Order: sequence, then C-alpha cells, then structure tokens
Amino acid sequence: MNSSAKLIILYIITKSDLGGAQGNVYDLISNFHKDCEVHLAVGCHGHLTEDVSVLGVPIHIIPSLTRSIKLFGDCNAVKECISLINKIKPDIIHAHSSKAGVIARIAGWITKTPTVFTAHGWGFTPGTPRFRRTIALIAEKRLASLSGKLICVSESDRSLAKNCGVGNDKSLIVVRYGIENIPVTLANTLQQPPRLIMVARFNEQKDQATLLKAIAEIKKYNFHLDLVGSGVFLESCQALAKSLEITDKVSFLGDRRDVPELLAKSQIFILSTHYEGLPISILEAMRGGLPVVATSVNGIPEEIEDEKTGLLVPRQDAEALADALSRLIQAPEIRQQMGEAAREKFMREFTIDRMVNETRNVYKSVL
Repeated sequence: MNSSAKLIILYIITKSDLGGAQGNVYDLISNFHKDCEVHLAVGCHGHLTEDVSVLGVPIHIIPSLTRSIKLFGDCNAVKECISLINKIKPDIIHAHSSKAGVIARIAGWITKTPTVFTAHGWGFTPGTPRFRRTIALIAEKRLASLSGKLICVSESDRSLAKNCGVGNDKSLIVVRYGIENIPVTLANTLQQPPRLIMVARFNEQKDQATLLKAIAEIKKYNFHLDLVGSGVFLESCQALAKSLEITDKVSFLGDRRDVPELLAKSQIFILSTHYEGLPISILEAMRGGLPVVATSVNGIPEEIEDEKTGLLVPRQDAEALADALSRLIQAPEIRQQMGEAAREKFMREFTIDRMVNETRNVYKSVL
C-alpha cells in the first residue's frame, strides 16, 4: 500500500456509453472519491467521462482499450495500462466488463498490483453466441487466478462461474448492485390507460423483438409502449413494428438522460432479454415504484419476486409476455400493489450504501 493517507484506486472499463457497467463504475467513483484518490481509465470519451469529470476525478483515455478483440491493439492496451499503473501507483485496480478485465488483470499481474474484477454478467453466460461463450470461458479460467477477488453481481453469476470452473469459494464473492436513492417522483401506477416502458440498448443481448411481437398480440387494449435506447438492432425493430402494424402503439425514444422522469410517467416497466447479470434498469424501476415484467434469466429473479414485485416470463416467449402484460394493463390495483412491493424491496436490498460498504470490504481483503 502507498505511504499516503488515501487509498489510490484505478477503475478500468472499455466503453463510456450509457449502460449498467458504466453506471456502476460511476456510482463507485462518486462515493470512493470522497475519501480515496480515484482514477478512471477508459477507451474513449462519452457519457461516463462527462459525468466523472464533474467530480474532478482524473480521467485517462486509452484508445487501444476497446471491446473487440484485436491482438496488436490489445497488446498496446496492456502496455499503456502498465505505464499508467507505474505512473499513478494505485493500491488497487478495479476492472469492469470482460475485455477490460482481461487487460487490467494482465497489467496488474505484471506490476504486482492487487486487482479486483467485476463481471457484469459473464461472457460465457448461456444465451450468448457459442463462439464468444467458448472464448470467454477459456479466458476466464486462465485469468481467474490473477484476480484478488472476482465480484459477481448476482448469486446466479457466482454459481455459474463456480460450476464452470472459474474461480473458487474464496475468490468469488457476490456484491449486488445498489443505486442512489435519489428523490424521485413515484409512478402513478393506477393511471389509465397505462404507459409501458423498456430502457435498454438495441443489441444481441436484449430482446425488443419478442416484446414487439407480444405487443402485436394485445394491441386491442388501450396502452402505449415507450422504447428507450439505441443500437445496431434499432432499425430492424422499427421495421418489425411497422410490419406488425403497431406503430401507433410504440414510440422509439432513442437515448435519454431523463429516464427517472420517464419512469415516473409510466405504469409498467418491461425488460425482455436473452441474458443478464443484474440489470440496473430494473432497480431504477423498482426505486420508482413500478411493477416489472421481465424475462426470467440469470440474476433477474433475485430482483423480481414473481407475483409479488412483478411477473416473470420465459425467454423468447411472446405469448407468455403478452399474457403478463395484458394482465397488468387491465388491473391497475395489481400494478399498484406490485409497484409498492418493488419499492419496498429496493429500499431493503439495493441501496448504494450497502453496495459501497461491501465493495470497501472486498478492497480491504486484497490489500
């Protein structure tokens, strides 16, 4: 440990766009910078760097730190991380997301710096493309020993890692997400007709397509769906909505910085997805007092109690999703009960103070 009074923490992540991992990094930085010297290394500028810069935290851009696999670029990323580590001499490196986890752990091992890695959903999670899943599993098995601790954001992820031979009981630890309990306007879940909302990127992980098919099955009801987010599958989903003749039922809002306000105007939150870690978007909905309809995969059942704080449906099952949505669309009293229960569970289990304290204990354990 350095001789100064403050702990020096280097956070490393590849992308700076809107996302759960980036939100988690920001929450950790915004809390730990109060009594620690904190640095952020990231592959590019974006929403995360904009927010972190307001805190006065040093930001180090490493252009070679990208999400895609590029042998020459990845070697450069390791070299640049080693140079940065030698310059700021952190006590702890905390890496987030799969690719940053690979680069940071190699650099940490070479510089003999304790490294913690948070897996925001493993790259070998069932539902991911087979080739990517195979490569990710091989990499994580080889790199697990280079991490002081492997933080899993759900018990589901911890069990998956252990069953696949990644880490062990000593190295694998669960620290579920927590988010700031900022003052929010709680949703009026009784309002009719209801507004439905899903906040997620349009990529291979999320499953807006199944949601749109479900909407087509229940379009006779009076409601409206807002889809927040952008990504490579946005245009194909817009085309699907047109072909299903539901454009009058759906609005594509793009990326938004006013999600809490949008949630407050909604009555039902939806997350249709193929695989997850522990979705922060669901926690934000719970904080706002919304009932949640979500795919029952990975860590989601640890957030949503079926029939109590929301409804869970099988993956890629448009009929089951349609049934769940139609049920809540027609029953404002059930929406209200589930929304209140979701808010109560958020306050008990998913506050940021709990997450920060547990993370601090992880840091202490590797020093």
